[in-house]
Amino acid sequence: MKKGLKVVLAALTLLVLAACGSKEETDKLDTIKKDGVIKVATSPDYAPFGFHTTIDGKDKVVGADIEMMEAIAKKMGVKVDWIDMSFNAVLAAAKEGKADVAVSAISVTSEREKSFDFTTDYYTSPQVIVINKQQADKFTAIDTFADKQVGAQKGTIQENIVKEQMKDAKLVSIEKLPNIFVEVKNGSLDGLVVEKTVADAYVNKNPELMIANIPLKSMKEDSLCIAVPKGNEKLVKELDKQIKEMKEAGDIEKMVKENNELAQQGGE
Repeated sequence: MKKGLKVVLAALTLLVLAACGSKEETDKLDTIKKDGVIKVATSPDYAPFGFHTTIDGKDKVVGADIEMMEAIAKKMGVKVDWIDMSFNAVLAAAKEGKADVAVSAISVTSEREKSFDFTTDYYTSPQVIVINKQQADKFTAIDTFADKQVGAQKGTIQENIVKEQMKDAKLVSIEKLPNIFVEVKNGSLDGLVVEKTVADAYVNKNPELMIANIPLKSMKEDSLCIAVPKGNEKLVKELDKQIKEMKEAGDIEKMVKENNELAQQGGE
C-alpha cells in the first residue's frame, strides 16, 4: 500500500508541476486573443502622446499613444481596455498583471529591462529644458542652474537626466506633468526637463515659456517603446510587427503631428 501510495503521490506531483509549468508558459498574446481585449495602462497627462481634451462638450482622452494602440488592437482583432493612472504607477500595473502592457511615452532603461521586455521603438524625441522667457538671459548653460530648482515628472527618465546632467541643480519631482509647466510659468520652479515633442505642445500654447538653448546629451532613452512584462515573446513579436508597419507607412509620425496640433488648441 505504501508503495502504491508513493506512486499516486508522485503522479499527482507531476500533474501539479505540469499544470504550473503550462500556466507560466502562457503568453499574454494567447489570453488577449482569447478574451478579445488587451488591457493597457497609461497616464494621459503627456501631450501629444496622451492627454485630456474636450470634444463636443465632453472630456476625452486622446493622443498619439492612444491612437496607435487602438490601431494595433484593431489589427489584432481585439478591443482596448484603457486603465488611466499616474505615470508613477503605469509600469507597476503591468508588472503586477493589472494590465497586459504599459503605453505612456515610456523610455527603455537598464532598471526597467530587469522586469520588462520592450518593443521596437515607435518614436524618438530628444530631451530639452523648458524655462520662463523672463529668465532667458539668466539660464544660458547647464552650470547656470546650480542650486536652482528643476522639475521632472515623478518616475520618469527625466529625473535621472536632472541628477546626471544637471548635478548641481535641485531636482523637484512632481506626479503630474501639467503641474510642472504651471510651476515654471509662475516662477515657482526655474526649469523642467521633458521630451522636445511634449515641450513643443506646451510652449506653443504658453507664450510665457520657451525651450532653453542648452543642449542635453542624447541617450538611448530618447526612444519610446511599449513595455511588456517578461515572458511574453509572442506578444512582443506581434506588437513589433504592427509598429514596424505603422512606422513604414508614416502613420505614427502623422499621429504625433496631429495630436500636437490638437494639444495646442486646448488639450491639457
